[in-house]
Amino acid sequence: MKDRKKPRWWRRVLFFTGILIGLGGIWSAYVIYQIEATIKGAVPRHADVGIVLGAAVWGEGPSPGLRERLNHALWLYQEGYVPVLLVTGGLGEGKRLTEAAVMKEYLVERGVPAEHILMETKSTSTYENLLYGQQVLSTHPYQNALLISHDYHLFRAVTMAESLGIPVSPVAVHSQVLFKPYHEAREVLAYSYWQFSRFFTSALQTLVLA
Repeated sequence: MKDRKKPRWWRRVLFFTGILIGLGGIWSAYVIYQIEATIKGAVPRHADVGIVLGAAVWGEGPSPGLRERLNHALWLYQEGYVPVLLVTGGLGEGKRLTEAAVMKEYLVERGVPAEHILMETKSTSTYENLLYGQQVLSTHPYQNALLISHDYHLFRAVTMAESLGIPVSPVAVHSQVLFKPYHEAREVLAYSYWQFSRFFTSALQTLVLA
């Protein structure tokens, strides 16, 4: 009897594993489609402020990827798309300067007046970039913003901004130093984790309040 039941049990495991893999594949394809769709519409527009999302700092200077974001933000400022830039990012482990401070210094050295740069210095993630950045912007009369980041990052960032009620238009930075397929795959995982975390948090709150 045991020998007969074991194959049936394994068939069920394989069946449900196959379903999970299939659903995971469909979900991943959906996220990648949305990433690419967001990239297509991520072109420069005029806005009240440009939000530059933080990235890694190397030593006391921006990493190559962060320099790309800053250079694009600098171009948008110089071309008159935005009169003000908000740089975002807190203090990394073992760092002396916040990401935002490093970003501001980089921009000031290239001609942006310090009074035209706002700073958000508490965040440690994309969501916090936007959450704490929103608090900074709330003290100014800005109606809309450009969201400046690498192309693969924009779908998740825009979705997060929308969840916070921040009116943004994405502007894509196309990297020459980062391997997009790798970062796009990471974005699928990061976006999935954020959405499922939101779902379970909402479900838990509903159960507590019920």
